[in-house]
Amino acid sequence: MAVPSRKDTLVLFDIDGTLTAPRKEATSEMIKFLQDLRKRVTIGVVGGSDLAKAKEQLGDDYLEIVDWAFPENGLNAFKDGKSIEVQSLKKYLGEDNIKRLVNWILRYLADVDIPVKRGTFIEFRNGMINVSPIGRNCNQEERDAFEQYDHVHNIRKKMVAKLETEFADLNLKFSIGGQISFDVFPQGWDKTYCLRFVETEGYKEIHFFGDKTSPGGNDYEIFEDSRTIGHTVTSPEETMRLCRELFFKD
Repeated sequence: MAVPSRKDTLVLFDIDGTLTAPRKEATSEMIKFLQDLRKRVTIGVVGGSDLAKAKEQLGDDYLEIVDWAFPENGLNAFKDGKSIEVQSLKKYLGEDNIKRLVNWILRYLADVDIPVKRGTFIEFRNGMINVSPIGRNCNQEERDAFEQYDHVHNIRKKMVAKLETEFADLNLKFSIGGQISFDVFPQGWDKTYCLRFVETEGYKEIHFFGDKTSPGGNDYEIFEDSRTIGHTVTSPEETMRLCRELFFKD
């Protein structure tokens, strides 16, 4: 197999669970690894969170250490550190539908019985609505505990099933990711959205690394997409190991 080149190969990464531990900052080892990898291939990051949260995890110079940056699945897209497109959920759905959705979610969450509830149950982002039954203001210990509780009681899966029925007319996608939340966005606005910017760039291979690649996970669609070569990882350490095997051949 030929050694990959920056011109021919694009490597895209999820953030949580792939480049960092969930909601944690990237280690200095990971940043150094990305810098070294970028000398060999083109690299990009696609995450569901907004640019501010991506910078919290990958550093204030995040846009300078990658070639492509796709906060909010690419609805806010950057190439070589410069903005190339911004899409808006508010324009797409309209205020009446957004209010209908938010009101239903708040009523549902009021009746959900879980051990702990904190604050910021709904976070409105440019291209999606993020819903957290426990609330995004929980601390790390509470976050970890909810993740384990959810594995047993399927709080998020049950809520998503109800939403899919209630809002079938809006053509929405509900994607569970991370430890405590799920995302709500129009069909096609999952992580495959970012591929429209890169598929015409002449790459011979587009690789994607993510940890939520099973059906229902927020990496599933781009992992399964025919335009990508998907890789499932379980930790940042595994991401680095697999990339070294694939792209550090000389």
